[in-house]
Amino acid sequence: MTTQNHRAIADIADLVAALPATEQELFGRIFHVSTTVGRLRPPETMHGWIEKHFGSVEAVLTQRIVKITNLVTMEASLFNDIRANRPIETKSDECFAKLVEESRGGPFCNPLHYTPEDIFGRVRGSHCITASNIAKYDGFHGLVIFDEHDPLKFTAEEVSDYLDTALAWAYKAHEMDREARYFFFMWNCLWRSGASILHGHAQMSLSRDIHYAKVEHLRRAALRYQAEYDSNYFRDLYAAHRALGLAFENDDTHILVYLTPIKEKEVLLISKPQLGSAPQPCLNDGLKDSIYRVFRCFIDRLGVCSFNLALYLPPIDGGKGKPEEDWNGFPALVRIVDRGDVANRTADMGAMELYAASVVASDPFRVAEALQNSLQ
Repeated sequence: MTTQNHRAIADIADLVAALPATEQELFGRIFHVSTTVGRLRPPETMHGWIEKHFGSVEAVLTQRIVKITNLVTMEASLFNDIRANRPIETKSDECFAKLVEESRGGPFCNPLHYTPEDIFGRVRGSHCITASNIAKYDGFHGLVIFDEHDPLKFTAEEVSDYLDTALAWAYKAHEMDREARYFFFMWNCLWRSGASILHGHAQMSLSRDIHYAKVEHLRRAALRYQAEYDSNYFRDLYAAHRALGLAFENDDTHILVYLTPIKEKEVLLISKPQLGSAPQPCLNDGLKDSIYRVFRCFIDRLGVCSFNLALYLPPIDGGKGKPEEDWNGFPALVRIVDRGDVANRTADMGAMELYAASVVASDPFRVAEALQNSLQ
């Protein structure tokens, strides 16, 4: 693989223009790129502050801004080359280690005594155990509580076990209610991500009637794409990123540094799409290993300590209970995103992210470079 050192998100339009015609056409099916320039005139009283934070006053006078829109899913991100070119620094873990030690002895350290169980009981994994979430957002809403207290300390075997245990929980819940078939798994790490308890844990739910809106939106968008281009959206999404050096393979999993991230450093992991009339939720070893590798890259190379992970899967019965739903070609899909420095009190998401488009500081090409090195 070629190095990405010479590439930057600010140059995305030129990079796409340099692709072969067939790859340009494929990229253009999915993404729209626009660029603009922002200018400002700071007073002399600000010059010292600007030089301290951005290197020079000249660096901020003219700013190139790139907006990338996914035309299939209508996700969009705004990149500013001043923000994107700031170096990524690994954070000190002294304060975090102290917090981990001070939080030992909480309810998740003794889940059998201080957490409720589901009506079908608990699922015990090799390195974790399930509990029922006491404040539910769906009829079936549970927790995978890790045996390991430190939320950033885990092995590939443990990550695999957490996922397997969550899916086993989903099948038990489905046995209790055959109409509950839509599984969702999320891993929120530390308070920047929305986690209220430091102890390592993840959450899962099983819903009825229709999948969660963003999963269903993606399914419908992929079907529209298939109908228009007679091609699988997820495969083409990988190919478009691969053409720019933003995607890699690990076993049978495609790893993409996403061009329209919801926030910093977002990575998509896509298993090979299942082709058949009734795809089943499947967490193969390649996908689970890829999740672990991305985590380790985030934590060890990019200094990430707070993150969100979301797992999208087809319904448990392959959609048999809803014959109008077509899940053919829908893969297991994972989204992982950095949620920022836990020492920073400023929220990383505001009205722009909620109602307009994501504003992103990290350059996907720098994230791809780190992933490339960690996957070798």
